[in-house]
Amino acid sequence: MGSIDEFSCYSFPDDFVFGTSSSAYKVHALDFAASSAYEGETNKMVEDQLYGTLSLRSIQVHTKRINDHSNANVAVCFYHRYKEDVQRMKEMGTDVFRFSISWSRVLPHGRLSAGINEEGIKFYNDLIDDLLENGLQPYMSTLFHWDTPQALEDKYGLSPNIVNDFRDFVDLCFKNFGDRVKKWITLNEPWMFSVQGYDLGTMASGRISVVVNDPHRSLNTGVTEVYTVTHHLLLAHAAAAKLYKEKYQSSQGGQIGITLVSHWFEPYSNSEADQIATFMDPLTNGDYPRNMHDFVGGRLPKFTTEESKMQKGSYDFIGINYYTTYYIDVDYQSVGFMSDTRANWTGERNGIPIGVDDVNNNASSLKEALNDPVREKSYRNHLKNVLISINEHGVDVKGFFAWSLMDNFEWGSGYAVRDSHSPVPHARPLSASDEKSKIEDGLVRDAKRPRNA
Repeated sequence: MGSIDEFSCYSFPDDFVFGTSSSAYKVHALDFAASSAYEGETNKMVEDQLYGTLSLRSIQVHTKRINDHSNANVAVCFYHRYKEDVQRMKEMGTDVFRFSISWSRVLPHGRLSAGINEEGIKFYNDLIDDLLENGLQPYMSTLFHWDTPQALEDKYGLSPNIVNDFRDFVDLCFKNFGDRVKKWITLNEPWMFSVQGYDLGTMASGRISVVVNDPHRSLNTGVTEVYTVTHHLLLAHAAAAKLYKEKYQSSQGGQIGITLVSHWFEPYSNSEADQIATFMDPLTNGDYPRNMHDFVGGRLPKFTTEESKMQKGSYDFIGINYYTTYYIDVDYQSVGFMSDTRANWTGERNGIPIGVDDVNNNASSLKEALNDPVREKSYRNHLKNVLISINEHGVDVKGFFAWSLMDNFEWGSGYAVRDSHSPVPHARPLSASDEKSKIEDGLVRDAKRPRNA
């Protein structure tokens, strides 16, 4: 692969940016939002720890669902310590910061008509201003990173009303922050939110779609809810994009897009059936792909003509989150959302696991994470391949955002995952002091000019 010394920031296009990312629920202290989805009825019990209703609220109450039995009550206290973290970014030499705006932290009851939390608005204004004062751009603000307001979950669940309520929420964000935020992401990994929350049941709202005769899986949804949620997410994205383009874009001069998760698939065998096991995104053509209609049939919601028009090309940019590689074949055996693709995913081929240089060293201690040459090498190799994509393949890549700025509450894994280049004490209290990793000290500055020198 070669080392990063073979290129510098001057090898990248002038408008290419280097940044870090975070997510509100994963980093903010819980005391920020007393009326949000994160708290609520703490005495509401969930009898079935595996297949019961899993809301963000129940994550706090039923920590047995989390690998390390933790919760996000403290997280890394970003709400109280964001100024320190902004200084960390400045010292690293990054250009931009991608953060998410928590829906329920600006609209505690989920609906604009139910009132605005002015403290939430003030917090995000203060954060944006502090970033700008320190030479950092609030480059991409994510409007939905899986934290559905509990009030709406309780009020109407899977109702299409959520599209209108989301549009009201983003309208409030555009109005209050759009004079400084110039890149908006409507949704973060909507596919993952649908699958984990409404098919596999491993994240909020903990719904199961696998069709099996199992009395323990009382929330069997008949493989319909996951498609309903997917449909509403796409409609919400299109509604937000249309609103921004028609009401704000000309005056604010920003752009709006969506961040999707991408898995690289290799055919398990060379058979033709394995070769055609693919999936296309409806955002590019205004409808679901033909094979989805064929495989899913009447369970797949349909777009109206107007909705299809709104979907097609409803983005100025696409963000791509990527993780690892899977083999895929058509030897599906169960009936469920995942098997609707007519393919199985596997991390093995011929019984041998795929080996990857994983950037997340889950088992590392804080001391080990501060000096992690495997993860550092992985980042360097990724950056080199981004440059190859630009220079040799003509891919219009505009930036590279490392996940994440700091260790955080990683959903069902709790604090067991160290996936940042700024490791911090898990459940970092106000009094904790942070150390800098060697990745933080050298990686970005080696890759680009020292903007803050």
